Amino acid sequence: MPLIQLPDGAQREFVAPLSVRDIAAAISPSLARNALGGAVDGRQVDLGFVVDRDALVRIITEKDPEALDLLRHSTAHLLAHAVKELFPAAQVTIGPVIEEGFFYDFAFERPFTPDDLAAIEARMREIVTRDLAVERMVWSREEARGFFEAQGEHYKAQIIASIPSEEDLSIYRQGNFTDLCRGPHVPSTGRLKVFKLTKLAGAYWRGDSHNEMLQRVYGTAFVRKEDLEQYLLRIEEAERRDHRRLGRQLDLFHLQDEAPGMVFWHPNGWTIWQQIEQYLRRVLTREGYREVRTPQVLDRGLWERSGHWENFRENMFTTESESRDFAVKPMNCPGHVQIFNQGVRSYRELPLRLAEFGSCHRNEPSGALHGIMRVRGFTQDDAHIFCTEAQVRAEVVAFVGLLRRVYADFGFSDLLIKLSTRPVKRVGSDDQWDNAENSLKEALDELGLAWALQPGEGAFYGPKIEFSLKDSLGRMWQCGTLQLDFSMPGRLDASYVADENTRRVPVMLHRAILGSLERFIGILIEHYAGAFPVWLAPMQAVVLNISEAQRAYTEQVAADLRARGMRVQADLRNEKITYKIREHSLQKVPYLLVVGDREVADGAVAVRVRGGEDLGQMALDAFSARLLSEARSPEALGHDHREV
Repeated sequence: MPLIQLPDGAQREFVAPLSVRDIAAAISPSLARNALGGAVDGRQVDLGFVVDRDALVRIITEKDPEALDLLRHSTAHLLAHAVKELFPAAQVTIGPVIEEGFFYDFAFERPFTPDDLAAIEARMREIVTRDLAVERMVWSREEARGFFEAQGEHYKAQIIASIPSEEDLSIYRQGNFTDLCRGPHVPSTGRLKVFKLTKLAGAYWRGDSHNEMLQRVYGTAFVRKEDLEQYLLRIEEAERRDHRRLGRQLDLFHLQDEAPGMVFWHPNGWTIWQQIEQYLRRVLTREGYREVRTPQVLDRGLWERSGHWENFRENMFTTESESRDFAVKPMNCPGHVQIFNQGVRSYRELPLRLAEFGSCHRNEPSGALHGIMRVRGFTQDDAHIFCTEAQVRAEVVAFVGLLRRVYADFGFSDLLIKLSTRPVKRVGSDDQWDNAENSLKEALDELGLAWALQPGEGAFYGPKIEFSLKDSLGRMWQCGTLQLDFSMPGRLDASYVADENTRRVPVMLHRAILGSLERFIGILIEHYAGAFPVWLAPMQAVVLNISEAQRAYTEQVAADLRARGMRVQADLRNEKITYKIREHSLQKVPYLLVVGDREVADGAVAVRVRGGEDLGQMALDAFSARLLSEARSPEALGHDHREV
């Protein structure tokens, strides 16, 4: 007789094993109607799961946090069901829940089209109206493989072959659709009412570019219709802010097939880049960093000694010259160790902070490339701190403070911090990893910061702290990182003379704030929707003449403002002033200065602020003072105006 304990502490004893659905009905009829699934001793199960022993049971309804993933997982199966009814020749592969939705991959003779997407969604809604019961079965491995092979579902047969033999094979059936899945699922298709298919994409089977290309259908599902509507509005806004679209509109950069994953920066985009780099260079100089430059191409032997050849070889571009193998650097750390190794270092020189805006290249799969967010050629705001073990905690604390100030300067205040510990594939001893992980934990705790643990996600040479920032749409972007390395300096023969006149290996902190400048600029484009703050804007003001009569004065105003250090141009085209204003407004220029006969006579400009506000006529000196004040970079203003 199973004794069932409920979350509120109440207990119920039943005379025979019974399903989670029966338990819900015994508690109340309304709970049974609203039930989507259950949790038995913490494990999520279907309503049909039979409880035959004493257990803690919780009924999952739409009010519970697990409901969202349960609905999305079941909606992914609803999608596959619809595809099989519309396109019987399509093979189903995998359909997991992902952040904010789900996808399902299909093998089909041709790519799906937007019209197909609409038809699939319509069929999904029709299947919902059938309110088909979702049934779970357990089959033998032979039975399952035979069934799917007979159905022409060869990918499912491959999946079955990869499942450990000790695992049960659970099969789900709804109407005429049968799928292999761990589950759990909602009790019937009628419970899946709030969903939307969002986009189509290609994807390689098992994520390997050597395998077949599949058709991926993305979608999302929610408990409430209002949540779906808000999500779709957020997606629409994200598309409006897409850095690739704005990159073209604002003439910032472009990419082309002759250089996959490499960025062609246009003058406007390169101006933003330079402002960021120069800002960060000033900040780092103030914080005691010394800037260096290391070679792009280094001999294979160095990469072997550093551990990269063994652990990172598949992501490196290689070349050969005069019977020697070389690699284009995927990261800057081995080069910085070479600089450290020049001459005898004393403990009095530590900590030594070496910074580099280092150009790196990694052979990312072509299918993973995404605008300037995921590229093959990128520049890191990289630095390495060589220090003693006793200095680690202070250096970590100082770096986190610096990182938070820099993020605040760019308009980011909400951070997510994660500590990643030792992966399976790594270098170094367990004692070194214990010391490294404990040092980072202690520093974060000293700062009083909330952080999450990511077991097994560290770099192969050491644990790391990852810093993710939240943009204006609430999306999280992982940018900054701090990696503690007790291994690589020793592998590359780095040492210093300690105070007792013995040789010791320094601790090496790998750290970056922005991550890569390319990706960070892409984040900024979307965060600001292309309307950069004045100090970052490629063009801070444009002077527009109304007619040819103001040409000379317009040129004079632009030249005067440029001489004062501002980024200003004159638009002297023979076009209507309304046309010119609209065009530069679309370019999101912070200030438009209109010049007519009255402004010439008064030695002034008529000022329009980005967004359409009209400030009226201003004396040129008054406007210049205003623009100079707004154009100062944040570090020039100091940090008193920000919360960190």
